[in-house]
Amino acid sequence: MPGVSYDAFDVVVVPFPFTDLPGAKRRPAVVLSGAAALGQVGQHVMAMVTTAGHAPWPLDVPIDDLAAAGLPHPSVVRMKLFTLDHRLVLRRIGALASADAGRVGVAVRRLLGGACAAEQHGCRPPGSPRPVRQRRVRPRARGRRS
Repeated sequence: MPGVSYDAFDVVVVPFPFTDLPGAKRRPAVVLSGAAALGQVGQHVMAMVTTAGHAPWPLDVPIDDLAAAGLPHPSVVRMKLFTLDHRLVLRRIGALASADAGRVGVAVRRLLGGACAAEQHGCRPPGSPRPVRQRRVRPRARGRRS
């Protein structure tokens, strides 16, 4: 649907292409980028969601609150990231609970080396507070100058 945007940590259904066959399968994914990124590039950054029974990957994040996420089976957020045009999102089925979203955020930062390179150069995620600059305080000289 044109004009629909999704928030970070929304769980959506998207068409995943098969790597070895024509066609695609509908699968859940977690939106990692918010509306600000969508406005800039028309794409959302997402992470794959898969059932917990599959072989684990490094940085898999189990989803504890399945009801909030709209998922019927035990699932994990897999750090297989991709971008997708927002018009290809089929629908929103839920959102990660705050505890689940926090763990996904930690995994994304670990995947990207501790912090996003853009954050190291002064870019901040939408809604995050500005960093507080430390003022250098010069020590006062003792005694009087003549």
